[in-house]
Formats: sequence, C-alpha cells, structure tokens
Amino acid sequence: MSAWSRHLLGLCQRLGTGLGSLRRRLPFSPTWSALPTLPALPGGLRPWITLGSIGFVMAALLSHGRQLVQLRLDGQGWMWLLLGVGLSLLSLVVNGVAWGVVLRWLGLRPDWAAVVELHVATNLRKFLPGGIWHLASRVQRLRSEGAPLAAPLSTTMALVAVLLDPLVAAVAALALVPLGGWQGGLGLVCLLPLALLLPRWLDPLLVRLERRRARDLGLEEELRLETPMERSSVLRGYPWAPLLAEMAFVLLRFAGFCCCIQAFDLPLAGDATIWLAGFALAWTAGLVVPGAPGGLGVFEAVLLLRMGVALPEAPLLAVALSYRLIVTLTDLLGAALVSLDGSLARGASAGAPTSASTPTSDTPSQ
Repeated sequence: MSAWSRHLLGLCQRLGTGLGSLRRRLPFSPTWSALPTLPALPGGLRPWITLGSIGFVMAALLSHGRQLVQLRLDGQGWMWLLLGVGLSLLSLVVNGVAWGVVLRWLGLRPDWAAVVELHVATNLRKFLPGGIWHLASRVQRLRSEGAPLAAPLSTTMALVAVLLDPLVAAVAALALVPLGGWQGGLGLVCLLPLALLLPRWLDPLLVRLERRRARDLGLEEELRLETPMERSSVLRGYPWAPLLAEMAFVLLRFAGFCCCIQAFDLPLAGDATIWLAGFALAWTAGLVVPGAPGGLGVFEAVLLLRMGVALPEAPLLAVALSYRLIVTLTDLLGAALVSLDGSLARGASAGAPTSASTPTSDTPSQ
C-alpha cells in the first residue's frame, strides 16, 4: 500500500472514530423522528424528480433548438462517436470485472467469464420502469443453481453482493471529483463518502439497503427467515481493490464521454480534469438519485447545471445527448452480443456427439 493510500485510510478511520465519539457524547440520540415531517408528494418523490429533470432538459432543447440544428458533424466527428461506442462497450466489460472483484473481496469464488456475462446481459434492464430489474435479475441468478459462483448464495448474501457494486462505484466516482480542484469546497465534500466504506459504517448502511431492496423485490419474508449474517467476517477491512476497479470503470466511461466532447470540438486538452469532475458528479447523480430508469434526465440536468456556466449550452447539450445515445446503444449491443454468444454455445453443444460412434464396416474388428 502506498504512503498516499495509508494516509487516506488513516484519515477515513479518524473521521469515523471522531463521528462515533461525537455521537456518544450527545445528550440525546439523534433520530429522524425529531425532525418535522414534510407532506408526501402525490405519487412519491421519484416521478417528480423525473419530471423535473426531463423538463429541465426539454426546456434547454427548446431554448437552443436552433443552435442544435445548426451543429454539424464532419467525418472526424463521426469517427470520434464510433470510438466512443467502442470505449463504452469496453467499459461494460470492465464493470463486470469490477463486480467480480467485489465478489472476490467478499470471500466468494466467481467464475469471471460468467460474472461478466451476467452483468452485461442484465444491464439493459435498468431502463425498465422501476429501475431495479437489473438488480433483481442478478439477485435471482446468484441464489439459483446456475450461479456464476462455486455455490448458490443466501438471499442476504446475494443482496450484499449485488448492492455493494453500485455503492462502491458511486463512491469511486465522487472520489474523482476533487481532481477538478477546490470548486468552492465541493472537492472536499466529495471525499467524505470514502468513510462510508469503512466496515463500521458500511455494515449498517448495507443493512438498510438490504431491507429496502428486499421490500422492493418481494424478498422480505425470505430475508426474515434467514439467520442474521455476521458481517465482520465478510467485510474484510477497507475495499481498496473494488474501489480501484470501479474507478477504472468510471474512467473508461469518461473516456467515451471525451469522444463526444471531441466530436463537437469543445475545449478538452487544458480542461480535462474539470470535465472529469463535472462528469463524475453528473454520473453519480444519475446513479443514486431516484429519478427515471438509467438516470435518464438526471445525468443531463446535473451536467448542464455544473458545466453550463463556463461553456455554451448548445454544444454542451449536444454532447450530453450524444453520450446518452452512445451508452444506450452499447447497452443494447452488449446484451445482443451476450445473447448471440449464448445461442452459438447452445447450438454447438446440441450439435456435439453425445456418444461414441459405432464402428463401420471399414473399421477392422478387434
């Protein structure tokens, strides 16, 4: 472990210890019940966030529609977008490998090829209404006999294995935001979630997420019947390997985004870290904010709000929309390639001989 890593880990541990001691010294136990209850929105929070985000993007489209129509891509621009498709497709594979690293860190033995295949094949389902069906498919597969592991998992462990992947990815993306500078204190704030991956904070956070997802997936009864899991033996220290793997995935996503920037001739060379900070923040918002499936509208709205101050909005909007088109296309392409590979494998196994061939008349008898 490098000196920088040891220093960061020590900082996270001191932060966790300090917050714990502060809570013990309080004369009361802070709870959400002490706060005033806000009136519930009709239909819940998710549709309102979705409408607000998509409405903001639509307003930007209407305001800059004429400038967008005037934008033209030359041959080099189309080549940049094609390269973006390739990098985004590669990022899907790296995301599957990063999930395998998460499973390995949990003490499991993943079948790496099968884990990547499952991750890529189910990724497209995040666009279905509800935004949880890709997670549901992975939980169901990990609990079945066809799990890409040495043995099927319990419901609790399957939920942990599936939920830890996007959680670590979000923390990894936020950890890249400070590369864009101080940003009025935002750079420092985005480092604080690193403390959430300390076992003392990660354990209760995963318990809350498990219960919520079990309720969404109809697994509450099964989760209740299982013996409570002792996570001290599962969450083995700080997840450095998963964090670095997820960071590599986010950087590859950003590389695909950079291709869209280059396609529309926006300045990149001297502002790469600023672009990275804005992209990482918008990508995390699209992942964690309960809006439309796949972060549709949320990513674009946050990117426009964050980067639109210093850049012309029309080309920036074109970059955001082209990136959305590219990542959706790569999700479709990845799922299609996995399906085609499975069909070819089944066809090959069906055509293979199942028994030894009988001797013919030309074969000498023994």
